Amino acid sequence: MSTVHLAGPLIGKSTLWYLSRSSGFVLLAAFTTTVVLGLLTAGRVASPRWPRFVTEALHRNMSLISVGLLTLHVVMVVIDRYVPVDLIDAFVPFLSPYVPLWLGLGALASDILLLVVLTSLLRVRLGHTAWRLLHWTTYAAWPLAVAHGIGIGTDRPWVLGFDLVCVAAVVTAGGYRLSGSRDVALGRPA
Repeated sequence: MSTVHLAGPLIGKSTLWYLSRSSGFVLLAAFTTTVVLGLLTAGRVASPRWPRFVTEALHRNMSLISVGLLTLHVVMVVIDRYVPVDLIDAFVPFLSPYVPLWLGLGALASDILLLVVLTSLLRVRLGHTAWRLLHWTTYAAWPLAVAHGIGIGTDRPWVLGFDLVCVAAVVTAGGYRLSGSRDVALGRPA
């Protein structure tokens, strides 16, 4: 019995397509928020009104939400038969017959995120330095996810606009992280 038959009576074909697509958009928004919060956490951004632990907690929670959305996105794409994507295609890059480059970039981003999740669960055993080095691979996963979204889902102008907003948010947070202006903004000498 195929997955399509199991989902068919419960959910219409177009519903699965919309769920797979919309879960990708929401995932990119959550992943972007996670990266922005990670950059702010790494930059030790804090103020009396916004203590560092708030940014760290939001970063951790958005990371968990992103993993949940990634799971939802993969499941929806696999059970939706509008395009031929199997579970193996979601994790082994560039094997899919359906737009192999763009789907492969998404699979690569998923693999990196899974590596970060697994190493975060083993953080105590790995040690802080090893975990941190592996955690930095997230900065590679995010542009892969953006490229995946642009290459596979920009058939509407607003989608590209959404992608550009995500890029602008990360570039702004990254610039803020790298600049000395955060010290001045928080009342510390530059």
